[in-house]
Amino acid sequence: MIYKRSSALFIEAQKVLPGGVNSPVRAFKAVGGDPIFAAEAKGAYVYDADGNKFIEYINSWGPMILGHAYQPVVNAVIDAAKKGTSFGMPTEIETEIAQLAISMVPNVDKIRFVNSGTEACMSAVRLARGFTGREKIIKFSGCYHGHSDSFLIQAGSGAVTFGSPNSPGVTRGTAKDTLLATFNDLENVKEVVSQNSGEIACIILEPVAGNMGCIPPAEGFLEGLRALCDSHGILLVFDEVMTGFRLTAGGVQQSRNCKADIVTYGKVIGGGLPVGAFAARDEIMDHLAPLGAVYQAGTLSGNPLAMAAGFSLLKALNENPSVYDSLAKKTAYLHKGLSEVMHRHSVAHTINREGSMISIHFSEIPVTDFNTATNAAKNGQFNIFFHGMLREGIYLAPSAYETWFLCDALSYDDLDKTIAAADSAAKLLK
Repeated sequence: MIYKRSSALFIEAQKVLPGGVNSPVRAFKAVGGDPIFAAEAKGAYVYDADGNKFIEYINSWGPMILGHAYQPVVNAVIDAAKKGTSFGMPTEIETEIAQLAISMVPNVDKIRFVNSGTEACMSAVRLARGFTGREKIIKFSGCYHGHSDSFLIQAGSGAVTFGSPNSPGVTRGTAKDTLLATFNDLENVKEVVSQNSGEIACIILEPVAGNMGCIPPAEGFLEGLRALCDSHGILLVFDEVMTGFRLTAGGVQQSRNCKADIVTYGKVIGGGLPVGAFAARDEIMDHLAPLGAVYQAGTLSGNPLAMAAGFSLLKALNENPSVYDSLAKKTAYLHKGLSEVMHRHSVAHTINREGSMISIHFSEIPVTDFNTATNAAKNGQFNIFFHGMLREGIYLAPSAYETWFLCDALSYDDLDKTIAAADSAAKLLK
């Protein structure tokens, strides 16, 4: 494939954007080479600035669950834009999408919309601290909750990919209130809680991790956290920015039958437009201003374009719950095909999958936490595999630490082409 136009665009971008991008992982620094500039997308395909077509597994990092440029969402955005793009006043659509979201999700009474997943997680932690009167939080190594200072302590995804898991600019005072635990290691969490008895406001995690590759929770891990939080007066916060409305209508709370105290959302809830949200039961949410003393605000929160897009997508998912079974079957089909390819070429690997999230780790041992994900990424095989797939017209996230996302617009023919491309790419790994 020829990337002449993308290369030229990247040169120009570097003159005015730090690193030529507005989010570090897009720069291809982890995998090498220059980034590909997208021009348009439809369904399961993205077309770059040079006219190349790719079957892609980023789907804007999750929200394009029904495919790019899904027509009902496009129509909803156009209709909303004609009436005005922002008011700074309440609108009816905010209440409508709130009612719909709450009806789909277990264990929440109220929801507040914000502008990003980062803002949602930041606000959820502030609310947890305000509700409990405590200051410390527990997060897990490799879980990424956005770029708020409290979370850039051994963060996953782009922070690890970019080589700065402990970002300069995060103060020591902030860092001391963020306690680290090991994902899928309940005994380790218990030890951290014991060492900080009565000081922890919340435990926050991606209940299915997606920022150190896809890593599902071990059997009993979420339930163990729930019991631990209950016994110590700690709030359990599920960061479902990736998983909410993607794995099931009710997210991981529904699929794993484990209740959180506060849940954060993003991605799908905005239908691809910038949006985030956090939700909880009344007794917690009523601590938020203007009802309570915990302050949170945003001029563009509840933006009518984002609300219209999100309402349209959530409505489609709510009316067609079979889409989740369809996606899970397609993901299982891809899993089987990839595994067969890797075994055929004697490539050491492990594949993790949950619903429509999947990732391949080039490791001989199971990948269950940040340490095993990091060790798997060290051998550099993902980078070779990434470029091999790219040459075959398959666009993956440019990082070994990112989950793949499937959209339901993918056909089985697309999946077969992906598996065939993996067969070619696997030959490069010998």
